[in-house]
Amino acid sequence: MQKSVRYNEGHALHLAGLARREGTKRGFLSKRAADASRWHEKWFALYQNVLFYFEGEQSGRPAGVYLLEGCSCERAAAPPGPRAGSGPGGARDGLDKQYYFTVLFGHEGQKPLELRCEEEQDGKEWMEAIHQASYADILTEREVLMQKYIHLVQIVETEKIAANQLRHQLEDQDTEIERLKSEIIALNKTKERMRPYQSHQEDEDPDIRKIKKVQSFMRGWLCRRKWKTIVQDYICSPHAESMRKRNQIVFAMVEAEAEYVHQLCVLVNGFLRPLRMAASSKKPPISHDDVSSIFLNSETIMFLHEIFHQGLKARIANWPTLILADLFDILLPMLNIYQEFVRNHQYSLQVLASCKQNRDFDKLLKQYEANPACEGRMLETFLTYPMFQIPRYIITLHELLAHTPHEHVERKSLQFAKSKLEELSRVMHDEVSDTENIRKNLAIERMIVEGCDILLDTSQTFIRQGSLVQVPSVERGRLSKVRLGSLSLKKEGERQCFLFTKHFLICTRSSGGKLHLLKTGGVLSLLDCTLIEEPDASEDDSKGSGHMFGHLDFKIVVEPPDAAPFTVVLLAPSRQEKAAWMSDISQCVDNIRCNGLMTIVFEENSKVTVPHMIKSDARLHTDAADICFSKTLNSCKVPQIRCASVERLLERLADLRFLSIDFLNTFLHTYRVFTSARVVLGTLADVYRRPLASVPGRSLELFFAASQNSREPRVDGKSPRLCRKFSSPPPPAVSRAASPARARKLSLTSPLSARMGALDLTASSATGSPTASPPPHAAVPESAPADRAGTEGTPAADTTELSPCRSPSTPRHLRYRQPGGQAADTALCPVSPASAFAIATAAAGHGSPPGFTSAERTCDKEFIIRRTATNRVLNVLRHWVSKHAQDFELNHELKMNALNLLEEVLRDPDLLPQERKATANILRALSQDDQDDIHLKLEDIVQMADCPKAECFESLSAMELAEQITLLDHVVFRSIPYEEFLGQGWMKEDKNERTPYIMQTSQHFNDMSNLVASQIMNYADVTSRASAIEKWVAVADICRCLHNYNGVLEVTSALNRSAVYRLKRTWAKVSKQTKALMDRLQKTVSSEGRFKNLRETLKNCNPPAVPYLGMYLADLAFIEEGTPNFTEEGLVNFSKMRMISHIIREIRQFQQTAFRIDHQPKVTQYLLDKALIIDEETLYELSLKIEPRLPA
Repeated sequence: MQKSVRYNEGHALHLAGLARREGTKRGFLSKRAADASRWHEKWFALYQNVLFYFEGEQSGRPAGVYLLEGCSCERAAAPPGPRAGSGPGGARDGLDKQYYFTVLFGHEGQKPLELRCEEEQDGKEWMEAIHQASYADILTEREVLMQKYIHLVQIVETEKIAANQLRHQLEDQDTEIERLKSEIIALNKTKERMRPYQSHQEDEDPDIRKIKKVQSFMRGWLCRRKWKTIVQDYICSPHAESMRKRNQIVFAMVEAEAEYVHQLCVLVNGFLRPLRMAASSKKPPISHDDVSSIFLNSETIMFLHEIFHQGLKARIANWPTLILADLFDILLPMLNIYQEFVRNHQYSLQVLASCKQNRDFDKLLKQYEANPACEGRMLETFLTYPMFQIPRYIITLHELLAHTPHEHVERKSLQFAKSKLEELSRVMHDEVSDTENIRKNLAIERMIVEGCDILLDTSQTFIRQGSLVQVPSVERGRLSKVRLGSLSLKKEGERQCFLFTKHFLICTRSSGGKLHLLKTGGVLSLLDCTLIEEPDASEDDSKGSGHMFGHLDFKIVVEPPDAAPFTVVLLAPSRQEKAAWMSDISQCVDNIRCNGLMTIVFEENSKVTVPHMIKSDARLHTDAADICFSKTLNSCKVPQIRCASVERLLERLADLRFLSIDFLNTFLHTYRVFTSARVVLGTLADVYRRPLASVPGRSLELFFAASQNSREPRVDGKSPRLCRKFSSPPPPAVSRAASPARARKLSLTSPLSARMGALDLTASSATGSPTASPPPHAAVPESAPADRAGTEGTPAADTTELSPCRSPSTPRHLRYRQPGGQAADTALCPVSPASAFAIATAAAGHGSPPGFTSAERTCDKEFIIRRTATNRVLNVLRHWVSKHAQDFELNHELKMNALNLLEEVLRDPDLLPQERKATANILRALSQDDQDDIHLKLEDIVQMADCPKAECFESLSAMELAEQITLLDHVVFRSIPYEEFLGQGWMKEDKNERTPYIMQTSQHFNDMSNLVASQIMNYADVTSRASAIEKWVAVADICRCLHNYNGVLEVTSALNRSAVYRLKRTWAKVSKQTKALMDRLQKTVSSEGRFKNLRETLKNCNPPAVPYLGMYLADLAFIEEGTPNFTEEGLVNFSKMRMISHIIREIRQFQQTAFRIDHQPKVTQYLLDKALIIDEETLYELSLKIEPRLPA
């Protein structure tokens, strides 16, 4: 663009005359004066790229001239009018009707030209004429042509350089040819001198000599051609290609190792050593112990890899012979230090977080992190690098072996190094997995102000957390007659609840966000708890409670051994929430009691205890061809499965001795990867129909072994006992008539809680009951005085009232007739399975009781195993139906088979009352065709026909927008079924068919982000755009407060789009506070470190929340791509299934808890209006029109 023009007065007058006669555009315009408060009307004439203005239309001499080349013209807002009362009433109306526009010049120091006209059409014509006179299009075309010219010049220069290189090569080749010719001549002369006799050659015919020369030339040419062919064939061969790729892998490995050594040097020299010096100062900001805890083995790892890197560089110097196996042989024995580093990693981060609470240390650490060598990375990032080094070596060796020929000299050594590294990686993975549960427990323990010692138990496994409402209650489980208004109840009774395998925690949240355990009933031991899903409507205290709370309440009856019993009544937000809580709590309670039942069954019949029996069963911890175990123990103290065949996994599911909740969750989440639902249901049916097949043979031998002479009678209170309460009078004890000294007390308390009062059946039978009488084959023994005294302390009425369970039935051969002779074959005698077993074995060690044969006692044992098998089947089915109902909704055949199995269970005449009730509940849940879903669905919101007219952006507050964005995001996020997270369906070509809900979530995220950007770009003036940005940042901050981090990312990603981010003048109008808030929000949802900040934030927040789905999809993709579903031996990689299940459980934890936000149709209609969205290309064009690029 021309920067200056030289002209004289004659030139100006001549051009002014041409402009008056032949100007492109002429007319009157108002020009703003210098004092910015007055406007002067001038007559303007435009000629080519020069704009003249005259005092009047008849003036011959111009009053001024403007050179328009390179300028820009844009519409301007009307200036503010005069105050009310300061001028005529129509002054403001007149100003609004005029058309204002501004001409901006590209020269520095030149003020813009502000003009106005009376008609809008006239103003637009002037703006178009000025735009054409600025030659903007020609300048743009000139830039394009200049770029092409520069590109062509570069090509020409490149060709010149190539030509020079070729010329030099030809000259070198000519020189080489001359040298070779001289060597050939010298060799020929030498050859001729070595010939002793040349006389016969002189007589040789010249033609023969010529023929020999031609033959010699041809032989040489053929040899050279053959050698060239061999070389070319080798260069194109797969072997050469593999070697080239192998060399590339080695070179990349050296570069990666150099980068890793550099990172370790920064960690040691930039953090470790300065902090050691700071710890030795007079006022240390950190202790030496904390420094050692944070940087454990870091310096040793740095020295080790410096040596390894030097060895790699020495091997590169000997290229092309690259032998690396001996380096790995030296490295492998020393890599065990990584095991200790990985074990300490989480603790080091916790110590670092604790030290950051010290302001001096935090200030010092930020000073170290500001070092240019850190490149903006934090200390936590450097501490994480060694965690990935062993897997990186494994991947490198895997690629290296893929391109190493089988006959290569170091292939076996590389395979050995790879196997050793994989073994070390497995050990490290097991240790990391073993500490995952401890980390979660410690995180919850830190959230509780008073602390919680039970969470320090490594056998405690976290199950779920969420918000429930606690209803006020009084003694003996009766609801108090207090006001239960919904608002006051939700406000005063809201509790944060945490479920573990053995305990249930109930906490309150203070105004500061801290958690406090309830003083009474804050920590509930599930061993002392009894769960009541539906409060009994026949009781006076709970009449109408189901209608009062909408059947959302459930009871937990707590009978602690050292305190008075009490009842906890909790309300769930929805029936789905209640079903999920009920399933998990009952799963934990049933698991504890099932283990206790099997304990008493086996320990009463063998000297081998259940833990010893499990430990002695080699199939549970010894690797075999069809199963491999890790060193990590599950909640049942059994090694976790690393990989196994489908048959072994189904066998573990059907094992009656124990059931790990983590195994059950993992199995039900991922079973469709390696088997089908029909096979799983068939396995459960086999467990119910053939329960003895679910107990290993050795355990059955111990269980059914004859024990008459192998055991001495136990003293009272020392036999294994199972806690099972009775709502009806206790059953009579059956024992052989013997002296009181030899009478055996039958106590049913679990060995885990031997401190609880035992229920003495012998004493109860002595006291008598009007509804129970001894069977005809048994005699009622006299109880010892001590036994009688032991039961008198606990009245039967209390036990009846506090226990929700109904008395179980005895096997068929133990049923009896009433004294009146009335047949009672169809009635069920109130005896628990533990009682039935105790009755049958009451005289163990004294021979068979009268009237009972050995076969009958065996039948009793079989009866208890049948009851245990039934409990297992119902337990798994309840978990399956309540948490994975879509499996049955989408598979009609599976649903019918499950219904048939449950109906078959109901027809069992020996079914216990609680089993019958559980079966009926599962049947009812499975038979409901339309589940009552009180949650909104996106389709319902979109298809609402009676919605009011959508409001505009200016009329909606930031709070309304944030709440409705959160509601929509959670509705979309909640609709994703968990099976879509398997198999990376969202990355396949048919992703819309395989994962429609994940794609819907992604589309909704893009639509919301496009809406934010489109709304900002709709404003023409700078001030309105800046106000819109500030309002959207406020919306994002409110979303953060609502725990909607998906909404935060929707807004921040829109503001970071190129069309919005490039608006420099708009961002200059945004306040500093808004920019600082924007930076904090972006830091929270940043993808740096695999969303490290967002993960930490989600860990510390309680549901409801909406996480960013892309974070979990990236985790699942990393697991799917890095780990196969099946091993090379064809076994299911259950460790991978466990990792996938943990991610799905975290997702479902946020899906299950809904927000308490009212739906506002006027806001959601605005948010879902597709007409407001502008596509990306149009957005950028609009951005360029609003703020054009500055000319180069």
